[in-house]
Amino acid sequence: MKNIVVIIMLLIGLTTLAQEKKNKNAKYTIEVNGNCEMCQKRIQKAAMSVSGVKMASWDISSGELKLLLNEEKCNIKDVEKAVAKAGHDTKNVKATSDDYDKLHGCCQYERIK
Repeated sequence: MKNIVVIIMLLIGLTTLAQEKKNKNAKYTIEVNGNCEMCQKRIQKAAMSVSGVKMASWDISSGELKLLLNEEKCNIKDVEKAVAKAGHDTKNVKATSDDYDKLHGCCQYERIK
């Protein structure tokens, strides 16, 4: 009987160890629509407002947002939602028309429908 209990405890322990661990320094790159330096500041500020984001850098020419985040505190979807709330579309999360319309005229990029 003791052997069965020991085997069950070992299996539970191994299962717990096998679970995916969250990365505290996960690197991501996502595309974010925008045009100018005002967009750059807005996108980076929105990304950094998410708890767990350690670094956010948006490149104007490529439209890429490079991120360093703690997956124990947030995930990429949280960042995409925050950026969309600031008026900028990502591949997975689109800004609402109201949020997009609040952007300055030069920041209103061509939206793909």
